[in-house]
Amino acid sequence: MSDLRTTLVQCDLRWENPQANCEMLEELLGDLGDAETDLIVLPEMFSTGFTMNSREMAEPMAQSSTVAWLRQQAMSRGCVVTGSVAIEDGDNCYNRLIWARPDGSITHYDKRHLFRMAGEHERYGAGDERVIVELKGFRLLLSVCYDLRFPVWMRQQPREGEHFEYDAMLCVANWPAPRRQPWRTLLAARAIENLCYVIGVNRVGEDAKGLAYAGDSMLLDFKGEPLVDPPRDQAFLHTATIERQALEDFRDKFPAWRDADDFEVSL
Repeated sequence: MSDLRTTLVQCDLRWENPQANCEMLEELLGDLGDAETDLIVLPEMFSTGFTMNSREMAEPMAQSSTVAWLRQQAMSRGCVVTGSVAIEDGDNCYNRLIWARPDGSITHYDKRHLFRMAGEHERYGAGDERVIVELKGFRLLLSVCYDLRFPVWMRQQPREGEHFEYDAMLCVANWPAPRRQPWRTLLAARAIENLCYVIGVNRVGEDAKGLAYAGDSMLLDFKGEPLVDPPRDQAFLHTATIERQALEDFRDKFPAWRDADDFEVSL
């Protein structure tokens, strides 16, 4: 069974400056490539910070220089690179998580739950589709920041004949330091209740609005135990491996999924 090498990128962000952020990240990533990792995970809105200036900062999807940069990084490094970007598509703007593959193809997920306390719901459109991607035999559910608070949206919904819909959950964020305990707790809860790995990547530093971010990027196993849990408030790049066999063994040993309740999500 395959394992998945995953690189968490926790960093400070230059406010509303896509070029500076892409240059900073390219330098931080260095020559990291397919010999070291299968997946590079960047924070939410990594090119701008958590901006509500959507009409000024959102890039048209077809002409987005940031999406092009993600695609180029994935192709040159030989691994998937992912992070969310403020995107204009049609008549709306979206907080869009881009999943860029080394073959040049992309998949995207639009953030479903918009953070009303910052007015995000007034400046961006909400997504209406859960997105699961595959990499090296792992299925990963994509999510963005505030989605983490809504367990029904993120709950395993296996198809008939299957026990699990996905094997890992990915959440990129700009989650402020005053609410760091909910972030850490919710990451663990989502791992435990869904019997899956959870990859959570947050930023550090302070944005133009004076909000501080503690980071707390984590990779947790299916019991909610951290496999990667670095010191807070520091930029870092860390690669760890999630193991398919360990996941399968635990699911067999502790089959809580057999007692799960059936439900449907209505949009």
